[in-house]
Amino acid sequence: MGKALAVDPGQVRIGIAISDETGTLARPLTILSHVSRAEDARRIRDLVLETGAEVIVVGVALDSRGQAGAKARSAHRLVDALRSISTLKIIPWDESHSTQIAAEYRILAGVKRKTRAKPIDALAAAVILQDYLDRRQTEDESA
Repeated sequence: MGKALAVDPGQVRIGIAISDETGTLARPLTILSHVSRAEDARRIRDLVLETGAEVIVVGVALDSRGQAGAKARSAHRLVDALRSISTLKIIPWDESHSTQIAAEYRILAGVKRKTRAKPIDALAAAVILQDYLDRRQTEDESA
């Protein structure tokens, strides 16, 4: 499997991450400002074309009971918008706690408190993507 691109959709910012060529390691790529669902989908598609990604993983925030709340429904609408303009495989992925995990990574890395206050949306997208890549690798090994 080749490159994968992950999206951490938010009401203000959209975190984007990309994997390496082998689809093994995720890294933050960029943060987009939310404009509209259609425009966000177009800009994500453009990033997919620029990076050569073969799959898009979209983070869907489920609540503590695993149910789809307002944020999850919004993410699913972005998935639908992406599917309407792209033929790539688009995978909704549970992104529960990705932002908290990204914040913990910054603390463990010794990032100063002032720097940690900066947006971490792209890092959260990398957490989502790494989870997807790791799970896919585990499934491939057990198959």
